[in-house]
Amino acid sequence: MLAVVGTIPDKEFPLTSGPVLLNDDHINIRDKAVNINRGTPALLAAAVETLKFMKKPNPVGYLIGDIGLGDGSRRLYKFLTENLKSASFHTITFHYLQPDVDWCNKVILTIEDMSQRPILIADAGFMYVAKMSGNATIFDLFTPDAGELAFLADEEAPHPFYTRGFILHEENLIPDLIKRAYIHGNAARYLLVKGKQDYIVDKDGIITVIDSPDEEALEPIGGTGDTLTGIVSALIASGMEISLAAALAAKVNRLAGYHAMPTPATQVSEIIKQIPRALEDVFNSRKTLI
Repeated sequence: MLAVVGTIPDKEFPLTSGPVLLNDDHINIRDKAVNINRGTPALLAAAVETLKFMKKPNPVGYLIGDIGLGDGSRRLYKFLTENLKSASFHTITFHYLQPDVDWCNKVILTIEDMSQRPILIADAGFMYVAKMSGNATIFDLFTPDAGELAFLADEEAPHPFYTRGFILHEENLIPDLIKRAYIHGNAARYLLVKGKQDYIVDKDGIITVIDSPDEEALEPIGGTGDTLTGIVSALIASGMEISLAAALAAKVNRLAGYHAMPTPATQVSEIIKQIPRALEDVFNSRKTLI
C-alpha cells in the first residue's frame, strides 16, 4: 500500500489521515475535499488513477494545511513520529513539507523502527530536508527537476537559496549535476530527473532517457511534476522495480499530457483524467523502455 505525506496551501486545513478517493477534480479524505490542480492533491489524484489501473488499493494520505510558515508541517512531522511505527506500507512518498532537519531525523528514526522498511520516495520540500539532514542515501528515489537537482549537486549549499551560481549555470548539463550529486552522497538510490528530457539514473549513470512525446504547451502548466511523482509512486507501490517504474511513469505522464491536447490554459486535472488512457497505451506497447 502507498502512503503520501504532504501539505495543503490552506492554513485552516486540519491534520487529516486516511484513504484518499478521487471525485472529478477533487480528492476526498475523510470529510474533506481538495482541488487537485497542483501540489500534493495532484500527486494523490495521479496515484489514485494509477493504482486503480493496477488494481491496487487507494493511497493513504497524511495531510495538513501549511501556507509556508512551517507550523502545519511541524505538527504533521510530530504526528508521523507518533503513528508511523505501527503502520504498514509498501511505499511512502514525502512531498511538500517545510524543511526541518530535527523533525526529519525523528521521522527517519521512526521509520527504522517499523516492522517492515518501506520504499522511501521524496520530492519537493522533503527531498530538500533529506539532503540537508544527511539522509539522502537512505531514500530509494528522488524526483527532482533541474533546479532541485542543482541543489542536490551543491555539496556546500545548506539550503536551496544558497545553491552556488556556477552550479546553476546553463553550461552545467544534467548528467554533470547527477554525477556530482552522487559523488557527494546527496542523491537517493535512484533519481527520476524531470524536465524536457526525463532521466532515470542510479550511481552508475544514466539508465534511460524518456523524451517523447514532447508537448511544449505543457511547460508552463504547474503540477505536471507532481503527477509524475504520483504515477511513479503508485507503480512502485504496486510492486514494480524502481527503475522500470520510473521509466514507465515518465512515458505515461507525457502521454497523458499529449492526450489532453494541451494549451497554456490547460489545467492539470485535465491531464490526470488522461492517465488511464496513457497507462493503457504504455502497457499495451511492446516497446522496451529500459
